Amino acid sequence: MKRPARLPSQLSSSFHKRLSAYTVAASAAGVGVLALTRAAEAEIVYTPSHRYIEPGATIPLNLTHGGLPNFLFRDFRVESSSSTGDVLSINSRYASQNRVVGVNSEASALSAGVEVGPKGPFSGRSNVMAEYGLGNGCGGQWCIPIGPRYLGLKFTINGSEIHYGWARLTVHHGIDHNYHKVWAILTGYAYETIPNKPIITGKTKGPDVVTVQPATLGRLAAGASAIPAWRRAGANK
Repeated sequence: MKRPARLPSQLSSSFHKRLSAYTVAASAAGVGVLALTRAAEAEIVYTPSHRYIEPGATIPLNLTHGGLPNFLFRDFRVESSSSTGDVLSINSRYASQNRVVGVNSEASALSAGVEVGPKGPFSGRSNVMAEYGLGNGCGGQWCIPIGPRYLGLKFTINGSEIHYGWARLTVHHGIDHNYHKVWAILTGYAYETIPNKPIITGKTKGPDVVTVQPATLGRLAAGASAIPAWRRAGANK
């Protein structure tokens, strides 16, 4: 008995347009559909980075490359009647449940291999990493480490689902022309795509990890119209 031919599914013209734009953008960026599929199916999405956080800077941290940033790094000058110094902090401004691993509004400097998950502990929405030159030398956990350490992060996706992630930074402090300053280099960050599942700081390899560049997800989600901006950003590096 001959099987009846299967009728093709009818897809809307708008869907075809979105799919075509997404594929064109992926090809132009050299990513490919397979890489995008892997990013969508991965449990951990890791983004390498090399961003300086210098005195006076406010740097957003967007773990998912979409929507509003999850956290903000702030490096600001503080003056008092007796001293002048610099403070590096991490803040969450856009979601009430976004938090950083720490105690008493002081962000913890975690080593690699630490689990970040529901057991916490998580501090407030504004957390000091390091402060220097305010009369007590350098204070905060991020003054002590030599080499990279990790922030443990808790944040929401879609306004309700809790996810966990980390950011890797190297923090420095010193005196430049009598100015006490703190600065940092953000060298990478990652998040767990499965809600409420812990993540291990520093894990960037394995079958459940995919590495993406900021352009891969953020630009491609905007479609083909984002390609010129992505190319300009690359040309300016």
